[in-house]
Amino acid sequence: MKLSHFNFNLPKELLAEFPAENRDESRLMVIDRQKNTIEHKMFKDVINYFDDGDVLILNNTKVFPARLYGNKEKTGARIEVFLLRELNSEQRLWDVLVDPARKIRIGNKLYFGDDDSLVAEVIDNTTSRGRTLRFLYDGSYEEFRNKLTELGETPIPKYINRDVTPEDAERYQTIYAKEEGAVAAPTAGLHFSKHLLKKLEIKGVNFAEVTLHVGLGTFNPVEVEDLSKHKMDSEELIITQKACDIVNEGKAKRKRICAVGTTSMRAIESSVSSANTLNPYEGWTNKFIFPPHDFSIANCMITNFHTPKSTLLMMISAFCGHDLMKKAYEEAIKEGYKFYSYGDAMLIL
Repeated sequence: MKLSHFNFNLPKELLAEFPAENRDESRLMVIDRQKNTIEHKMFKDVINYFDDGDVLILNNTKVFPARLYGNKEKTGARIEVFLLRELNSEQRLWDVLVDPARKIRIGNKLYFGDDDSLVAEVIDNTTSRGRTLRFLYDGSYEEFRNKLTELGETPIPKYINRDVTPEDAERYQTIYAKEEGAVAAPTAGLHFSKHLLKKLEIKGVNFAEVTLHVGLGTFNPVEVEDLSKHKMDSEELIITQKACDIVNEGKAKRKRICAVGTTSMRAIESSVSSANTLNPYEGWTNKFIFPPHDFSIANCMITNFHTPKSTLLMMISAFCGHDLMKKAYEEAIKEGYKFYSYGDAMLIL
């Protein structure tokens, strides 16, 4: 399959700027791959598709306030610094993206906060917008991290053309987020409310938690027509023995194993045994899933509606079947479903 197979016209007004008023009251499109059918529901109706012993695989990564604004020494120019990953905690080295990048060179210093209490020095170039920064801060590591949290803001996606609100800090985070380290939310999970999770639990549904720290690589545009030549950025992944036991038991009993989100799907597909069971894993993954792909663990998935030519859309095509996915997306546009991070959801059975 080629990149051009994943292009479509997405009306601007369908990109969600704000989340639904209540988490579980966004819309839900239900696709049945065997029956080749499409139904329109509310997200809270998802409970009707799961029973005792079924498994939901959740990505429990937690988004940290990764976007900072600083001023360049001498000129005072306002610079956006997007924290990608910590390279060395002792030396306070971070991989970041800077904007506007053309103004930022090795040796420059950036000052953050009204009192300039945090300073960073540019020590390397990594990509066109990427830099390595060394943060200079008088205080313990814990105080330094608290300072980053205090000065940073919720990294809602760039296409959301508005200021960050206090509400974003809560809503751009799943209610089961635990392990800090993501710079973007695993958005399919945003639809679950505490009430809905409780109802699923009472029904006997099991939850297996994995941790995939979502980086910006997930959203990097694919710039090659031949998909096999696209390289994904690596993201940190942890799959515990406990999660494996829950998933493999469900699988052995032929239950529904549902990956909640493309990040959960990529996590589990990165650590499959020769017997098609889930293995524990701790490390990094750069797995890129595109058609054709044989999925080993999950037999259904929950996901949001993705933008044209994205690696996320390619995974959905591989799981759903390309023609059915295209039909579903045409229907979603016609019916006014909201797309992307704060948008509506899809359940693929």
